[in-house]
Amino acid sequence: MHQDEGFPVSRRGVIAGGVASATLVAAPAAAQAQTQGTAQSAPPTMPVTLKVNGRTTKINVDTRTTLLDALRENLKLTGTKKGCDHGQCGACTVIVEGRRINSCLTLAVMHEGEEITTIEGLGTPEKLHAMQAAFVKHDGYQCGYCTPGQICSAVATLGEIKAGIPSHVTGDISAQPAVTTDELRERMSGNICRCGAYANIIDAIHDVAGTERTA
Repeated sequence: MHQDEGFPVSRRGVIAGGVASATLVAAPAAAQAQTQGTAQSAPPTMPVTLKVNGRTTKINVDTRTTLLDALRENLKLTGTKKGCDHGQCGACTVIVEGRRINSCLTLAVMHEGEEITTIEGLGTPEKLHAMQAAFVKHDGYQCGYCTPGQICSAVATLGEIKAGIPSHVTGDISAQPAVTTDELRERMSGNICRCGAYANIIDAIHDVAGTERTA
């Protein structure tokens, strides 16, 4: 390479200078990335007291932890299933303060001190809840994956009707809703059964309610 005496720069000098400049530019970015990585490895946590199935437990959780993940991962109550994780299938249904909710759509820290009931809290293999026994009697399950959510939802459904809470198919919202097949189908519509055991599930709920299928 021809060198001008007024500007004596060689090819090697240009390359070395470029490398040095790139190193200086990259150093702050690398330091920033390392700092961010350290911050991400230690997400914010906070203590929360959960009252699940009659037992009170205090745990420390990431503030973004869903109630579903807290139940499964922290409390090891794996009866509550993770299906779609978007609130569309109902497999994660639990009962909170008497009302059914999709536990994948709510944060654990939002339920400080509230009464939470999962499928494990309804009954045991030795002493089944009436709804669990009815599901067995009427073959209300096949693969069983959706069954815990179905049963929790069914129990809460009868509670809602008893409390006089209307649904979209209740004809007279000022009157006590009846346990009809249409009411049960509407109220249970948020719980999906890919095996298609819907008719048997409705029969099981009617059995517990002491009513007859109306359609």
